[in-house]
Amino acid sequence: EEFTKLQKAVEEVTADSASNELFKNFRDLQITLQQKQAQGEEITEQEMMDAQATAVAAQENPKILAMLEAEMGLSQIIDEVNRVLIKPVQSLYESM
Repeated sequence: EEFTKLQKAVEEVTADSASNELFKNFRDLQITLQQKQAQGEEITEQEMMDAQATAVAAQENPKILAMLEAEMGLSQIIDEVNRVLIKPVQSLYESM
């Protein structure tokens, strides 16, 4: 169910050119900043301001917001499944 919600939300963002472009800009900016951090490069104040402005614009877009919320819902389910799967493995080591 959560995957279906995310799939529908992604389709709605993709179908709306303005939302799609805004999300792509948001995602590309995040990736660029993460790469700079990983390489030890300093992020400028202007880059931070641009990132904040893009994030606010993305979160104010109802279609993008719905997609991000659906992604979080799916992520929570995946986290729970992961915890259930890992528990027996952890139990093996706890018995040592």
